[in-house]
Amino acid sequence: MWDRNQMAARAAKELQDGWYVNLGIGIPTLVSNYIPEGVTVTLQSENGMLGMGPFPFEGEEDADLINAGKQTITQLAHTSYFDSATSFAMIRGGKIAMAILGAMEVSEGGDLANWMIPGKLVKGMGGAMDLVAGVGRVVVVMEHTSKSGESKVLRHCSLPLTGAGVVDRIITNLGVLDVVEGGLKIVELADDVSEADLRQATEATIV
Repeated sequence: MWDRNQMAARAAKELQDGWYVNLGIGIPTLVSNYIPEGVTVTLQSENGMLGMGPFPFEGEEDADLINAGKQTITQLAHTSYFDSATSFAMIRGGKIAMAILGAMEVSEGGDLANWMIPGKLVKGMGGAMDLVAGVGRVVVVMEHTSKSGESKVLRHCSLPLTGAGVVDRIITNLGVLDVVEGGLKIVELADDVSEADLRQATEATIV
């Protein structure tokens, strides 16, 4: 199976030259460390930063430079800063080509649940609702199953939705799946993972 860094590296292959891309909290933040050589992308953070660099080395952190997940990041020569209203105008106005987001659950129809577990975790919707409604493409990066081994790739999400029918591609520690008519299509398998392994771990319909 892929670990978190390998999942982020695989997600980085989704980036295309010239794109403006938003990285969500969690595994997606690692994508900035794996941008392919020869590909120029501009990373946007909804807290008001365009042109995020990779994570800083230990001892070189600047507490004033943070992403939406409050992690310290670096700036680049072309980095710009702006208020939250301008940031969300970019997102809602369709200026961001792709969002790479984490998830708690994804359904075979592309429904996304990534903001709360009633009674346990309520972290607030944040910018996720605007992102899934406003960007051109949504890629989810997540663990395929819960700690108890239950599938998080479902026929129907059980948690409150962030957006309905918004996910285009799912990247997990087991492989890559596309949301297509009738269910999910296997695009790629992770290292040493068989199709049978992936199917067994997936509640959703695989076509």
